[in-house]
Amino acid sequence: MTVMTEKIYGLLGRRLGHSWSVSIHEAFGCKGYRLIELEPDQLADFLRREDIGGLNVTIPYKREVMRFCDEIDPEAKAIGSVNTLVRRDGKLCGYNTDIDGFRYMLRRAKISLSGKKVLILGSGGASLTAQAAAKQEHARKIVVVSCTGADNYSNLPELHADAEALINTTPVGMWPNLDGQCVDLERLPAVADVADVIYNPGRTNLLLQAEELRRTRKPWNWERGDPSPRSVRWTGGLSMLVAQAKRAEELFFNQPISDGQTEAILSKLWQQQTNLVLVGMPGSGKTTVGKALAELSGKPLIDLDEEIVRKAGRPIPEVIANDGEGVFRELEHRVLTEVCAKSGQVIATGGGAVLWSENRTAMRRTGRVYYLLRRLEDLPTEGRPLSQAGKLEEMYQLRNPLYMAAADFFITNDASPEKAAAGIWRDFCEC
Repeated sequence: MTVMTEKIYGLLGRRLGHSWSVSIHEAFGCKGYRLIELEPDQLADFLRREDIGGLNVTIPYKREVMRFCDEIDPEAKAIGSVNTLVRRDGKLCGYNTDIDGFRYMLRRAKISLSGKKVLILGSGGASLTAQAAAKQEHARKIVVVSCTGADNYSNLPELHADAEALINTTPVGMWPNLDGQCVDLERLPAVADVADVIYNPGRTNLLLQAEELRRTRKPWNWERGDPSPRSVRWTGGLSMLVAQAKRAEELFFNQPISDGQTEAILSKLWQQQTNLVLVGMPGSGKTTVGKALAELSGKPLIDLDEEIVRKAGRPIPEVIANDGEGVFRELEHRVLTEVCAKSGQVIATGGGAVLWSENRTAMRRTGRVYYLLRRLEDLPTEGRPLSQAGKLEEMYQLRNPLYMAAADFFITNDASPEKAAAGIWRDFCEC
């Protein structure tokens, strides 16, 4: 579907610099889609325009626009939030497609809320959608958690340790303020399903913890009083974002769109925005493989060591020799955090970048991390002060568990850089 029109189509909000909506709606065929930033006092005049075709609505106007609607879909009215506006026969009609996207996100992640006690973090417009969806999914009990209500972040472990599902609808952990997490999942031992409506970054701190628990945790068996195996399922909000846009497009143009197209756009967007991060021992070929991977993927290559040298104004061996490894690691952390906050890159890290847990978190939030494996006897040591003086085996024993903890995938770099890059790209495209 390709739509060319002089009517206005776009995303309405106050601050939209972070939005991915234009590329999503253009992929669905709405070529005139644009971002529309308005202050509250501009809203009324804009919504009276007769040339409005269709609008998505985001923070802070999802409730505010309801008073300008001539008609509101019953489901949107029940939710108490409108995120889609369509001018139809001269009337401004309000809908909520967030709930369509939310339920699609749950189904895609194989998360069922049926019969479960569900904690919903936040009490804003996204929370209203999550509450309505949880009811439609037949949740046994729904608890809305806020900063100051009876159910708040300080008393969750005491009052709701039996909760089985958790949904974050707050902006905590959203770009550009990537640090932060509302709750510690370790204190909610029965939670086995975690959904976060945030889509940027792809893995918030909350989701990273959920993923780690899926790797290691045996959740509590309440009847027996001991741990029993159970997987922890988790999902971010990107699939919700694309699926709600698909439903909005259907309302804009009164044409059905297949879920297959939704999945194709979702996959393409994930590949475009997600970083490819390379970790491994010094000399394992991160830069050379990174160059081949950048050429293969079309993504820019960021060599972390080069960025550090640029910031420091001198070579890394000189920084370590004159200021000590501690000063170098501080600088490395600052540069890595800054680089990883951006999207759509190939990032070749330094060999010791995994030493700090904060670095591993920064890599994984916005990227898929690849561990390059190479035999120790094949690793060069010249010009690498930390690899010399017989320290290579000792370094490997220390770092290997950290590379493994950081990595999503492992690849052997024992042939050509092009072969290793092809293996990484194949895995990335299949995710």
